Amino acid sequence: MKKELMLIGTTWPFRSGGIASFNERLARAFQQEGYQVTIYTFSLQYPSILFPGKSQYSEDPAPSDLTIHVSINSINPFNWIKMGWLLSRKKTPLVLVRFWLPFMGPCLGTILRMIRWNGVSKVVCIADNIIPHEKRLGDYWFTKYFIGAVDGFITMSAKVQADLRLFTNKKAITCQHPLYDNFGDIMPKATARARLGLPLNAPIILFFGFIRQYKGLDLLLKAMKYLQTKTQEHGPIQLMIAGEFYEGEDEYKAMIAELGLQAQIYLFTHFIPQNEVADYMNACDFVIQPYRHATQSGVTPLAYHFEKPLLVTNVGALPDMIVADKTGLVAEPSPESIAAQIEQLYLLGEDYFLPQLRKEKIKYQWNHLTEAIVTLLP
Repeated sequence: MKKELMLIGTTWPFRSGGIASFNERLARAFQQEGYQVTIYTFSLQYPSILFPGKSQYSEDPAPSDLTIHVSINSINPFNWIKMGWLLSRKKTPLVLVRFWLPFMGPCLGTILRMIRWNGVSKVVCIADNIIPHEKRLGDYWFTKYFIGAVDGFITMSAKVQADLRLFTNKKAITCQHPLYDNFGDIMPKATARARLGLPLNAPIILFFGFIRQYKGLDLLLKAMKYLQTKTQEHGPIQLMIAGEFYEGEDEYKAMIAELGLQAQIYLFTHFIPQNEVADYMNACDFVIQPYRHATQSGVTPLAYHFEKPLLVTNVGALPDMIVADKTGLVAEPSPESIAAQIEQLYLLGEDYFLPQLRKEKIKYQWNHLTEAIVTLLP
């Protein structure tokens, strides 16, 4: 087989959040293995009315080491037919596509069907979600249509694998989410805190990522109320919230005021560009993921890269990447349990977790994913 790969999915010029950064990093991993990689991303990803953030687009220049064609319109069927025909003619042996939302099913399903007509291309899908976090009319049929255009699947959790089996018995491999090692390096905590204007010695935990209801920030805020009187050596525990509001901004800010937490909360609620992620990760003591429900999360491998112990809730696949009491702790999705486990994190201390964190992160290298993808080919 020729070492050529076509990647269809979100990359630059869209903001380098989880999916775009993942796709670009995966493209580089294949390039390091000798593949010629061509990326086809969206000219229009979401109509503005469906996008909850402030902007979909990156302010960074195009990556100089990647070949990216900005060409797919997610809502224009004429574009789908045009792109399907053009991409089918290339006869690229391996076509890799990312699926995370049923809304993309009609667009990607149509393009992929036309590509496969060439009798040469095989389609492998990396499925972040099969059943979405927020359900909408048409989800089942859009997902089913997409799945019918794929030859094999990579899932990054047993939960998504189980959801996939509700639709198909096609070949699928579960492979853990690789480490995000493209967001900067580990730096001294004091340096990161100085850059963000944070107190040097205060105990500070981090909630990181886009703010949506299913991620349970309200549970964490209520847990902070329980912790208000639990003073550590250098004062009460502080919470840094770093990520753009995708919903409920006024409600969360009202909750902070009602709970009397203003003095304990640091809000950095803008989109965090790729070159600033390291500041927030290095500045915290622990990373907290208080999700109500989840499949997997890119925040977990990000924390592993920066060697930050985690607290996750016992939902979906979040506990799967935690070596309990070794790389982090697991709480129930309730304020009381989250508060108790945050106390336990500080009782154990950061250094307690470091040896196992450094050992475990070796398991989550990108070549494990590239090998799994190639394994799905006939």
